[in-house]
Amino acid sequence: MLAIKIGNTNIGFGLFEGDSLLHSWRAETRLEKTADEYLTLLDDFFAESDFARASVARVALVSVVPVLTGTFREMCRRYFGREPFIVSAGITSGINLHYQDPRALGADRLVALVAAKARYGAPALVVDFGTATTFNALDAQGNFVGGAIAPGLSIQADALHQFTAKLPRVEISAPVRALATNTRDALRAGIFYGYVGSIDYLVARLRAEMNAPTARVIATGGLAALVAPACPCIEIVDAELALVGLRLLYEMNTPLHLQ
Repeated sequence: MLAIKIGNTNIGFGLFEGDSLLHSWRAETRLEKTADEYLTLLDDFFAESDFARASVARVALVSVVPVLTGTFREMCRRYFGREPFIVSAGITSGINLHYQDPRALGADRLVALVAAKARYGAPALVVDFGTATTFNALDAQGNFVGGAIAPGLSIQADALHQFTAKLPRVEISAPVRALATNTRDALRAGIFYGYVGSIDYLVARLRAEMNAPTARVIATGGLAALVAPACPCIEIVDAELALVGLRLLYEMNTPLHLQ
């Protein structure tokens, strides 16, 4: 099975055989790319892994970029000869959604929750470090009980440069010191450690409101590996959470004879 997660910044690809994730890749999200161009990219990944495109029997897809949902649907139809399974509102997930409008919950948040529940149990908090930072809470019964959405680390860095006259754009990194003696290091320190502090605070606040002080905190998303070492509250980093959730949702929503 080929699993595809389309985010605003990156696209993740994963190849599964049964329950096992054999290969995974990441590419930059480019709205202007065509189905043909994304197929070429995938073929390059397949070639590096000595994998034949014809071996793909199923495709599962989750997307937060509507224009690319259509692009990848076209790619799957034309070059894999099948309709992709696309995560959407109302599908079976095994999670009760305690949300004012369950259909408004982002599909990317749902796939991560499904995988976190299956892999790590509940209660849990899934923090997804992408273009936005999302906090998603499972109570002790494995119900989704809410969460929070904050600007991502890259957005914060870009905003400081965009909305000030003199502050430069800086590369995001984890500085050794917060006490900086030049403007660039001061920006790096303020952006990174201010962001890290907000993560720890929000996790503590959410645990208290969930009445689950020991809820496990699972980090995922493109920036998880950078941020997690500086956040004492994060217990697990799982970069493949969304891909695993896609596989699980496909199995939950597809008749056995089609799997």
